[in-house]
Amino acid sequence: MEIGVNVPNFGPGARPDVLRQWARTVEGLGFDLLMVSDHVAVTPDVAEQYPAPFYEPFTTLSWLAGITDRVRLGTTVLVVPYRHPLLIARMAANLNQLSGGRLVLGVGVGWARQEYEALGVEHGRRGQLTDEHLQAIRTAWEDDADYRSGEIPVWVGGMSDAALRRAVRHGQAWHPIWFTLDWLREALDRLKGIAEELGRPVPGLAPRLVLKLTDEPVTGPERPAGEGTIDQVMDDIEELRRLGAESVLLDPYNGDPQETCYPEQAWQGLAAVAARLGKVTGQGR
Repeated sequence: MEIGVNVPNFGPGARPDVLRQWARTVEGLGFDLLMVSDHVAVTPDVAEQYPAPFYEPFTTLSWLAGITDRVRLGTTVLVVPYRHPLLIARMAANLNQLSGGRLVLGVGVGWARQEYEALGVEHGRRGQLTDEHLQAIRTAWEDDADYRSGEIPVWVGGMSDAALRRAVRHGQAWHPIWFTLDWLREALDRLKGIAEELGRPVPGLAPRLVLKLTDEPVTGPERPAGEGTIDQVMDDIEELRRLGAESVLLDPYNGDPQETCYPEQAWQGLAAVAARLGKVTGQGR
């Protein structure tokens, strides 16, 4: 099972030198995957959670591809209706080729109504547009003489039944974000049922969980996976392995934009997890 990191490509602390250090830290600690988020127009609804500056993911990942050597690079998640599908197909194929086949394309429908309006895209049709765009991207990639996309894994985000159906139809993996383990177990049963209903294979599991280390155990049924002591976090990762996760993405951003100005605390938490993973797997990560 590969372990990755969601790197904040936004906020007051987002600068090229900081993003460079994030990439070197993630790869240096031995993590397998580095992913970034997507917004195009930082409208007021977006800015409340993900304030400017916001570095566009394809541009950022292309630059980080030249800084890193081994770590895979991806989006968590690219908001599909924001761009023409042939543009997504082209940028993804080019980035995958230029990085030596390291791209993971995480996709989703998005949520920010004001951002949709700023881009002139109908918010109410975002699910339908996402499905149509994903099919168009797949069709474009079939033209190997032009796009030369290679094998780009597509992870489909979202928590609704519509998202689960989209993952079954279009994804190599389902990419849920921030959840309790009880919720995930129930959702996996629904995912299997939908796959059976559609007569398609069950996609892989590639969840993104919070990484919020505490000195004392966090208890209660609402505890999100990834929050608690280092022992609790490692138990969560192991439980995700038992549930069939092929990849797990750790998200050290806890919602305060000022965190982006002081990434050292996040790096310390990642180093603690990396050290424990080395002991668990017997591998030097």
